[in-house]
Amino acid sequence: MNLKRLLIALVLPLVMLCMPALAQDKLVTGKITSAKDGSPVIGATITIKGTKSGTAAGQDGSFSLRVPASATTLVISSVGYAAQEVAVGTGIIEVQLVETNTALTDVVVIGYGTQRKKDVTGAAVSVSAKDFVKGPIVSPEQLINGKVAGVQITPGGGAPGAGSRILIRGGSSLAASNNPLIVIDGVPVDESGIAGSANPLNMINPNDIETFNVLKDASAAAIYGSRASNGVIIITTKKGKKGKPQFSFNTNLSISTVGKTVDVLSADEFRAVVNARGTAQQKARLGNASTNWQDEIYRTAIMTDNNLSVTGSAGKMPYRLSVGYLNQDGILKTDNMQRITAAVNLSPSFMNDHLKVNLNVKGTSTKNKFANQGAIGNAVSFDPTQPVLSGNNRFGGYWEWLNASNQPNQLSQRNPMGLLNMRDDRSDAVRSIGNMQVDYKFHFLPELRANLNLGYDVARGKGNIFVTDSAAQSYYQGGVNNQYNQNNTNTLAEFYLNYAKDLRSINSRIDLTAGYSFQSFRVVSDTFPNRRANGTVINYAGRLNEPFQNSLMSYYARLVYTYNGKYILTATIRRDGSTRFGLKGDPARWGTFPALAAAWRISEEDFMKNSKVFNDLKLRAAYGVNGNQSVGGSFPFLPIYSQSNLTASYQFGNTFYQMQRPSAYDPLLKWEQLKSYNIGIDFSMFNNKISGSIDYFNKDNEDLLNTIPIPVGTNFSNVLTTNVGTLNTRGLEFTLNTNLKRTKDLNWDFGFNLTFLSNEIKNLTRVFDPNYPGAPRGFIAGGTGNFVQINSVGYRPGSFYVYKQVYDKNNNPIENLFEDRNRDGVINEKDRYRYMSPEPDVLLGVNSSLSYKKWTAGFVLRGSFGNYMYNNFNSVRGTYFGILDPNGFLANASRKVLTTNFATNSVEQLLSDYHVENASFLRMDNINVGYNVGKVAKGINMRASLNVQNAFIITKYSGIDPEIAGGIDNNLYPRPRMIVLGVNLDF
Repeated sequence: MNLKRLLIALVLPLVMLCMPALAQDKLVTGKITSAKDGSPVIGATITIKGTKSGTAAGQDGSFSLRVPASATTLVISSVGYAAQEVAVGTGIIEVQLVETNTALTDVVVIGYGTQRKKDVTGAAVSVSAKDFVKGPIVSPEQLINGKVAGVQITPGGGAPGAGSRILIRGGSSLAASNNPLIVIDGVPVDESGIAGSANPLNMINPNDIETFNVLKDASAAAIYGSRASNGVIIITTKKGKKGKPQFSFNTNLSISTVGKTVDVLSADEFRAVVNARGTAQQKARLGNASTNWQDEIYRTAIMTDNNLSVTGSAGKMPYRLSVGYLNQDGILKTDNMQRITAAVNLSPSFMNDHLKVNLNVKGTSTKNKFANQGAIGNAVSFDPTQPVLSGNNRFGGYWEWLNASNQPNQLSQRNPMGLLNMRDDRSDAVRSIGNMQVDYKFHFLPELRANLNLGYDVARGKGNIFVTDSAAQSYYQGGVNNQYNQNNTNTLAEFYLNYAKDLRSINSRIDLTAGYSFQSFRVVSDTFPNRRANGTVINYAGRLNEPFQNSLMSYYARLVYTYNGKYILTATIRRDGSTRFGLKGDPARWGTFPALAAAWRISEEDFMKNSKVFNDLKLRAAYGVNGNQSVGGSFPFLPIYSQSNLTASYQFGNTFYQMQRPSAYDPLLKWEQLKSYNIGIDFSMFNNKISGSIDYFNKDNEDLLNTIPIPVGTNFSNVLTTNVGTLNTRGLEFTLNTNLKRTKDLNWDFGFNLTFLSNEIKNLTRVFDPNYPGAPRGFIAGGTGNFVQINSVGYRPGSFYVYKQVYDKNNNPIENLFEDRNRDGVINEKDRYRYMSPEPDVLLGVNSSLSYKKWTAGFVLRGSFGNYMYNNFNSVRGTYFGILDPNGFLANASRKVLTTNFATNSVEQLLSDYHVENASFLRMDNINVGYNVGKVAKGINMRASLNVQNAFIITKYSGIDPEIAGGIDNNLYPRPRMIVLGVNLDF
């Protein structure tokens, strides 16, 4: 009893004290939605003004918060929306948040950490999912095509899953890789191709990607050291979110058609030429058909793309699971790719969020049936007066040119449909990328974090190519029955510490990161014998290929110091050791890559704080050194023994043996090195309605690879690939994003980016040689060993190396008449000159998005100006000689022959600047319209969309497409025009 009285005596006063407080509190409830489309703003923050007390909106946007009676105002905020203040009332509070332009407040992933955009000192750009190119994108890089200044993404053609060439600020190498380093969820992925896959990047499902972060200058990319000279693209995939399970399903049906075909002679035009110029024997070869071979090989293609994802949390563990299935037919008959993808993300946390774990696993399986793309070249040159089928069963029933022995003519074209239908080329490829990231915040020092990242990227590709022995294309080989197999393994282990602390006593903040990384790569390709269709071995394959393997060990550190919120200094250093260079212990194996950058947030100065124009204004300057280690095989500094070709076998007795010989090598070979500086301005104006950036950059690429002549017999060769080149690249980038109109029902955003590029080769030899013309490149069809491009000092890389055509008074080219540039009375190699370049002077990207009530619309437009193209089809197939071939067959030609009347094709005419055309273009990449249907069933919301990809192109170029990497047009697989109907369901 005494104990009971004691408890009452202690507890009752406490209860009495709490009752007034409880009486003064009240419960406020409400819902937060988007003004744009009425969707819930999940995770929106609701706080009592003037305090840190608050809560977050749930999955449906609703919230409840107990507030003191004295509270009068709540502050509602969320990333990407303008904050609102609302009065505390007695009823339910409903708030519609308006989206803002967040160009300077977005978070940018910078490698081993993140920063707010306004605090970034280097040239780094972030593109989030809401700004991606719309529609069914098969390969991830196309999500940002035209969206980022200085980034040029050139599709490799229209085949299913085809990849692209990605250049950041014009690339940085002449002979080594120009590919940027790609990092997926913290794992730098292997740039090696995967056997049996058209493009290694298409084995990542674009629907799983949340953001692209592009690190463009040496300072921003310096944390990646010897692999960053071509820039870095950091891809972050979607993560789980706390709350109830949220399902999303989207399906797309696409119809693809050929936009433009090669302009060749029709059957009637072809007959007229042969009858006018041919011999009696050649006229007798004419057929009675009128076959449009390009119409025969192309088709209307169907693609379906289906994706299902679920995100939510199991207890305190957010998760996201997704699966996808894509089935894409190519516009070239028999072409097909099927892709199955799956991804899992788990993000548990422990010890009151002091320990966070992020687990990512992505897997992809593709099945490919590759069409014989040789049919494209044969379709534009095969006789249009011949039928598809011969009327008999020889060669699969397809009409073919025969020789005097009634066998396939080995010099003629092949029936395009026979090439497609009598070749079976199939592959299976699987790839998985995953990692586990552990982030531990020390209890005794919460400013210090320890991070562990263990990752992998493994792939396997295998395939078989079968051509029956009755097919004309492999008639003399007895058909084909070959196989291949390749395994790629990439493993990563890294550990780093991060210390971030506000030093309020001196108005400063420091953010220090230091770590260690080890990554190894291994590619094993099995070698199989070449076999006939019946399985008979044609030749012995020799030994198995040696694995391609290398390792990279790294130490890195970065310090970000901020003073008074205005002045930011970033210092970065990375030291890399690569097995690609030097033996163990050799100093050549190691390289150091430093960078320094500073920023001044002018808008935070007293004289700018009350500005009615600028919301944010920042000046940046940076200098850094990066490297490029993709300069050869596993051990390019050692004498590697290479196996001879089958045609170079040696006979001992009755057996032929392939021989081994050491290749030329440079024991001092090292990585290419980039030194660059960048000056930039970031700005946001008129209440963030206008934002953008301006950047000037200058890059000096040193120790570039070039193949130079050496004394005959030296080093087993008369040429040697070594570090001698220097390339300078300069440019100016403009980015502008605007919100033209924003109301409750209407939102209109418009953006554009503009890039000016200029580059020049400064050196190519160890010792200056005025007679050295340069390094040839750009080998073309027509003749043997002919090249049409060259790298020369004082000129842009890949400049066309041609003869100057002479024209008549009507501006028509005069056949085989060229300018004698050195005035020696002879037209020869010394009269070739460097003319234009395939690389553009200006890049343009324009995009717009408009939403009105439940409707949305948008477009992406890209342009490239000042780039030129060598039309290899016109140069080879633009003569009457090509039609009236003396080797027993007829072949079609470019319609240009009717204008030029070229009779034959000399080497000089083949290399004429007449065939170099202006390939500037303006392409409407994407037009999209969408409608938010709303609730179609309990808890199910639906959105429908219509999308047109590759809608139209404006260009003077006469070929089918002016956008070809490398600048040589020779039977490109056409990019299709695609019409897409899509449906999204959220539930």
